[in-house]
Amino acid sequence: MTNTIPFLKEFFPISHHDRILLVGGSVRDMLLGRVSRDIDLVAALSPDELLSLGFRLVEASSTATIYFKHHPGFGNIEVTRIDDMNDLEGDLLRRDFTINAMALALNGSHIDPLDGREDLKAGLLRACSQQTFSSDPLRIFRAFRFEADGWYMAPETAAQIRREEWSTTFSGMPIERFSNEMLKALTGKSPEQFFQRMIEFNVGAEFLPELFLMPQIPAGPLQHHPEGDLLSHSIQVLQRVATMSTDQLARFCAFFHDLGKLATNPALYPKHHGHDNAGFAMAVDFCARLHLSTEQRNALAWTSSLHGKANIWETLRDATKIAMAGEALKGGIVAILPLVAAADKTGNQPMAGWDDAVRVAGMNTRELGIDQEKLTAMPFRKRPPYIMQKRVEAFAAVTSKTRISTV
Repeated sequence: MTNTIPFLKEFFPISHHDRILLVGGSVRDMLLGRVSRDIDLVAALSPDELLSLGFRLVEASSTATIYFKHHPGFGNIEVTRIDDMNDLEGDLLRRDFTINAMALALNGSHIDPLDGREDLKAGLLRACSQQTFSSDPLRIFRAFRFEADGWYMAPETAAQIRREEWSTTFSGMPIERFSNEMLKALTGKSPEQFFQRMIEFNVGAEFLPELFLMPQIPAGPLQHHPEGDLLSHSIQVLQRVATMSTDQLARFCAFFHDLGKLATNPALYPKHHGHDNAGFAMAVDFCARLHLSTEQRNALAWTSSLHGKANIWETLRDATKIAMAGEALKGGIVAILPLVAAADKTGNQPMAGWDDAVRVAGMNTRELGIDQEKLTAMPFRKRPPYIMQKRVEAFAAVTSKTRISTV
């Protein structure tokens, strides 16, 4: 980010320099010494001037209109256009939090009408105005997302959220805006904070009703789940995985791995027999509703389905281990499943031989040494068990070598 100002001076004609300012997260990250992936600007340039520089107009019903350009070296450049430099302060005052309401001119001068720099030093998240959340209620979840990354919400800002009832204002909000904040929160220092604050402030049940059901559901029999309810368990698993991996997808699967327990008949509590299978279908519907990606849907569905077996990995037959590894490959959770299994129960050990099982599950018939003519001549129904037997033999050979090499 230290190269950003020189880059902007070179990118824009010199006649534009006194009408362009770095703003928002770009300034915040620069002051914190962090690398920012995107460049946010405010510019008193005409639409024709921006278009001539290769920017394109991006209009959205729920967010501000911006001009956008991707630069291969510096990432995305987003420009909020103002008519005149006298409009700058008004633009800053309309932003979400004081730490995002600072501007940096290309000559190096800082504009900070709300003392955002002091809040930045204090790690304080303070709303820019009394209209901060009413003008865009998504900012409530953005506040929770910042808290998940270590910021502390100012008491008066928290009070602004608490004194309103937000359900009706959420009705017109595209759900993917919420999902985007949730996923960003999962990469934070304390990702569980996002979900805890939703519960604490009682906001967001319209987007994530599953979260608000979790506190009323037992995680399982107390001898296995002394933490008690499903929310406490899910937070615990997320926290443990977060200490092992910064991967957003792994953390997402960790928090929602027990989604299937929401389908258990209360008469069967505290047990949740079959929740693994129930979780697969629920994960598919859950991710579709939140407009999440195919990768996220597959990962959560297979994590939900397989984590129970992963918890008893050492007791499984070799054929079952190999079949599990094949399903993990299909779901894209080869690295994720062992993390969730290790975090799911206190005392869980690493899944010994998992990498070998994955390698064997990924072998084709030639790599398994199967005679192709013999396989082709075999009745179709006999082929899968024959191939699996060859996989079991290969797995036994690999694990035997592993054991010898570690002695």
